[in-house]
Amino acid sequence: MFPRLVYESFRRQTRRKLLAGVAITLGVAVATAMIAVATDIGDKINRELRSYGANLVVTPQEDTLDVEIGGVNLKPPSDGAFLNEADLPKIRGTFWHHNIVGFSPMLPVPVKLGSGPGAKDATLIGTYFNKPLNYGKEDFTTGVKITHPWWKVEGKCGDGRLARPGRVEDSPTNCGWPDDNSQSILLGERLAAKLAKKPGDTLEVSGRTLTVSGVLSTGGAEDDQTVAPLALAQEILGKPGAVRRVYVSALTKPQDALAVRDPKTMTPEVYDRWYCSPYVQSIAYQLQEAIPHSHAEQIRQVAQNEGTVLARIKGLMLLVTLAALFASALAVSAAMATAIFERRREVGLMKALGAGNVAVAAIFFVEAMLLALIGGVAGFTAGSLLARQIGRSIFNSQISIEPVLFPIILAIAVFVTFAGSAAAIRRAVKFDPVFALRGEA
Repeated sequence: MFPRLVYESFRRQTRRKLLAGVAITLGVAVATAMIAVATDIGDKINRELRSYGANLVVTPQEDTLDVEIGGVNLKPPSDGAFLNEADLPKIRGTFWHHNIVGFSPMLPVPVKLGSGPGAKDATLIGTYFNKPLNYGKEDFTTGVKITHPWWKVEGKCGDGRLARPGRVEDSPTNCGWPDDNSQSILLGERLAAKLAKKPGDTLEVSGRTLTVSGVLSTGGAEDDQTVAPLALAQEILGKPGAVRRVYVSALTKPQDALAVRDPKTMTPEVYDRWYCSPYVQSIAYQLQEAIPHSHAEQIRQVAQNEGTVLARIKGLMLLVTLAALFASALAVSAAMATAIFERRREVGLMKALGAGNVAVAAIFFVEAMLLALIGGVAGFTAGSLLARQIGRSIFNSQISIEPVLFPIILAIAVFVTFAGSAAAIRRAVKFDPVFALRGEA
């Protein structure tokens, strides 16, 4: 008899049940999509934010030493403090090496541009552009193309075309970029304008005749400087293997209370958890371990903004999810209240025949459970498709749906349905059979 009562309820009130089911499905679909994106969004947003450049800088340890007497800084000039280029591949040997997107060394060198009385003082920056390296059995490439993606170069391509920054047909090429083993340089756009130089011209730099392969536009100090392969800068400076600083782009997680703790004050268990978490501080700590006599620190503005952006996006997703579930619960409540009001004579008849409050409530709770399961499965399917569409359209990648999410979504669907139905079921249980059979509430 019990299953038949439930079946007849769905058959006779198909429209009411369909309305409640659609409300559950829509709410659960939004919750599924938001939860799936939120759990998979960290790395994707970090990769998006990595397009804004490096978030760590490694410098010689001597640069962090301050010696002051009577307010006078007696720290010796740090021009003689350098990192060793041969140590840089060790960055790929750190615990979080898979989170290291790329790195680029920098070596500023004072140079003379031109010859004779008209020679101009300038700064030449030696770096990697797209340098192939290896560590152990791993081969990889790194350089400013990865860590400084906003650098734009205008130069000649192999077919003689002049590549311009932002032009789609030139974006996959290396037009204008020097080879890391070449004797070519980039001129900052303001410096190029002052010298009246264009791609393909030659320029005398500290007694060497070099080819201008492209004009660099960064919107920063580099627009007044010269950028060259690191090996060429070391040769001009006369210090083979010297590196002044290293910019590192790494995927990190937002800071929390553990992230900012001093590792020297941690217990071994806490230290292991901190070391094995991709905080910007723990990655910086591992970089110092990998590169001798170095000091690594976050580029604070970049790293903090990443955490702020990620926290705000997740907060927005949480608000959207809660709003969708609340709206779903209200819709279920309205549908169930109407359905139960229409069945008040049926409830009155059951009570008149001896049905107790538990039996009456059980019928409606079973109906709500079936609605929750059907709406939960449909909502999970629709939400998974929505999450994948969000991944493709916003992050240009696939959002992975974890299997453990399915029972969580079903539990949410059941909770929302019961929360929306509880008030209406409680009212049905309190129906007086005399008034209910007369059609009165």
